[in-house]
Amino acid sequence: VIHYSSPTSAGAECIDPNCTWVEQWVHRAGPREKIYFKPEEVKAAIVTCGGLCPGLNDVIRQIVITLEIYGVKNIVGIPFGYRGFSDKGLAEMPLSRKVVQNIHLSGGSLLGVSRGGPSVSDIVTSMEERGINMLFVLGGNGTHAGANAIHDECRKRKLKVAVVGVPKTIDNDILLMDKTFGFDTAVEEAQRAINSAYIEAHSAYHGIGVVKLMGRSSGFIAMQSSLASGQVDICLIPEVPFNLHGPHGVLRHLKYLIETKGSAVVCVAEGAGQNLVEKTNATDASGNIVLGDIGVRIQQETKKYFKEIGIPADVKYIDPTYMIRACRANASDGILCTVLGQNAVHGAFAGYSGVTVGICNTHYVYFPIPEVISHPREVDPNSRMWHRCLTSTGQPDFI
Repeated sequence: VIHYSSPTSAGAECIDPNCTWVEQWVHRAGPREKIYFKPEEVKAAIVTCGGLCPGLNDVIRQIVITLEIYGVKNIVGIPFGYRGFSDKGLAEMPLSRKVVQNIHLSGGSLLGVSRGGPSVSDIVTSMEERGINMLFVLGGNGTHAGANAIHDECRKRKLKVAVVGVPKTIDNDILLMDKTFGFDTAVEEAQRAINSAYIEAHSAYHGIGVVKLMGRSSGFIAMQSSLASGQVDICLIPEVPFNLHGPHGVLRHLKYLIETKGSAVVCVAEGAGQNLVEKTNATDASGNIVLGDIGVRIQQETKKYFKEIGIPADVKYIDPTYMIRACRANASDGILCTVLGQNAVHGAFAGYSGVTVGICNTHYVYFPIPEVISHPREVDPNSRMWHRCLTSTGQPDFI
């Protein structure tokens, strides 16, 4: 966390009379001695955007509880993402400890989620009209880009509003962060799908189980799930190109596995092998490219290949995406969400804006939003962890 550069760096402080300074690259998260806002004058709003992710309710709950401890009386939830700022039919939801006491016991988001929304200036105008001076935004890269734009617009209008993000991405693909909430739960839940695929494959004559997991541009869930389960023979991720056909292709290796082991399990991330599926060029409301279904493609090509070479194969395909996203957070994610929620409130009361909370090198810190949204974090194909995964599966290079 600590980079030494110069005494004038942000967060640099003198530690003795001669001003030997300690430079901090990012600020450590936590409560501050002095607070910027008067709690009785604060109207805080919470908004959840994008897709579902385990732990959203835990974060909402902790933000509300911590705000109340600071003495804030006026806390609201904006329903259904940024859309709730403009849609006249959606009323803001009053929040209190009583309302959120048990929401962490179930998955999803108490406030609802949606993608897209009104323009930044419309959102800030709506915030002005409502008297909101603290905004907590739970979302991924696109949502954070929106939060940063809201922060910039507030600065332009000279509004004293704290905009604080909590990074929500089940894929664990945000730069500079050790881990994002929901990821642990996703990996744990993915085990069930992998185990089902293994049992199906193992119990069938020449059975092949294909499991598709989340991971648009980053294969963290597929990699960690494969490592954790120990039942995967082939793990395919977006960062590592592969061929289906040819002497070194996935299908040739599947044939080898069927001949030697009698069954096989394939785990594939949704963003893997996009060069092998038809391009749609369509985008969703968040501006994400709609991906081709690589899982179905692998299933079809496998059936076709084994039919052509005259070996019977029983191919089962499992896509547990929505079951995983809708889970409640497990214990380690529950703790992470609690700490992130508390630190988001501490940051807002310190007067920080345009920041997001996260773990960096095991420390909870505040990141400037632009630092973490320039592009998604990806698995390094030369990293120890990916090599551990390859050792665990025993797969060759598919090129």
